[in-house]
Order: sequence, then structure tokens, then C-alpha cells
Amino acid sequence: MTAWEVVAVLLAGVAAGAINAVVGSGSLITFPTLLALGYPPIVANVSNNVGLVAGGVSGVLGYRRELTGQRQRLMRLGVASVLGALLGALLLLQLPARAFRVIVPVLVALACVLVVVQPKLNAWLTKRQGTSPPHGGPSLWLGVFGAGVYGGYFGAAQGVVLIGLLGIFLDDDLQRVNAAKNMLSLLVNATAAIVFSVIAPVNWQVALLVALGSLLGGFLGARVGRRLPVRVLRALIVVVGIIAIVKLVYG
Repeated sequence: MTAWEVVAVLLAGVAAGAINAVVGSGSLITFPTLLALGYPPIVANVSNNVGLVAGGVSGVLGYRRELTGQRQRLMRLGVASVLGALLGALLLLQLPARAFRVIVPVLVALACVLVVVQPKLNAWLTKRQGTSPPHGGPSLWLGVFGAGVYGGYFGAAQGVVLIGLLGIFLDDDLQRVNAAKNMLSLLVNATAAIVFSVIAPVNWQVALLVALGSLLGGFLGARVGRRLPVRVLRALIVVVGIIAIVKLVYG
């Protein structure tokens, strides 16, 4: 790699780590960067996934205060994330990339809608059910599993999908929902990274550069994101989601 390529990957990693901590979709920066530098799509995807695990760790640590009291919920939903990620990672290595080309933008668009209407839908669900289950119930578990499959396969905008699901089925503050999203996303990325490390063509130089950049970016994103007002955070999620759809459809 040339010096400017090293700098480009590092900066992309910083931006991706910050965006992942606040919203999700950081892969929409690093993945196209790696493609532009000439790496094959599968190599770019798996190397990017492995590298972004470090940013996920820093994002979780930055939101550790908001994770207080969510242990049981995350243990339950974490199982769904890990199982989904295993399936998604295996699908990536077996199926052509075009398999999810139609459904992925639809999922992201649906997630954006869920984020916008989440307060009213959550109030409606709570009224109908009396109180929302602390873990979100079977519907959320299946939704998180599906997000895990998607995250293990590609992962861009996984955070937007997760926030939409968690916000609907959990009666909780959006910042705490975002913290839970960070933990579940980390589980998905870490699970997929383990699979890729064993049976996929990881470029370890690229993965290390993305890891270093995203580690710093994760801490920076957490410091900014946890201070954002709920309305600003919700608007940012939708904006990133729309950008993700455009890039996935026309990129």
C-alpha cells in the first residue's frame, strides 16, 4: 500500500467508527473506499468487517453508562444476533452478492420509517399490551435475528435497522436503545469476523488500518452521540438511512 492509501483507509476507519457509534452505516464509508483502492468486493467486505470490530468495542465502552440495567435483555437478544450473524457470514461466502440487492434497501427504508413513527407506535403497543416486555418479546427476537443475518452478510446500515426494531418494541429512552444497538452490532460483527478469519480471504493489513481508525472513531462518536438530543439523534438516523439507501441502490 502507498502512503496515501494508508491515510485514506485510516481516515475512512475513523469516520466509520464514529458513525457506527452514533447511528450505524459506517461500512458505507469504508467499504466503497476499499473498492476504490482496487480491492475485490469479497476481500473488501470481510476485511472491513474484521477491522470494524475494534470500533464496535470503543463505541460500546463509550455508551457503557446507558447499558446499565440492560444485561438480561442483551443476553437474550445477543443470542439472536450471534445466530443470525453466523448464518449471514456463511451466506456471504456461498451466495452471489446480488442476492440481497433488492431487499437490503427495502429493509433500510423500513427502518427509517420505524425510527420516525417509533414514539407513537411504542405508545400504541404499550397501551394494547399494558406494558412492553423488557426484552421486546418474540417478535423483536426474530427481528434482531434477521438483522444479524443481514449484518453478517454485509452490515451497512445494520445499526439503522436495529434502532428501528429496538425503538418499536422496547419502552426505553432512545440513547439507551442506541447503546443496546451498539452492543448487538458488536456481537454481529465479532461473530462474522471470527468466521471470516478462519475461512475467508481477509487482508490483514487493511483490517488493521480499519481497526485503528475505527477504534478512535468509536470513542469520538460515543462522546458526541450520547450528548445529542433525542430529536436530533432521530433525525440523524433517518438522514444516514436515506444516504445508505441511495448508495446501496445507485452506488
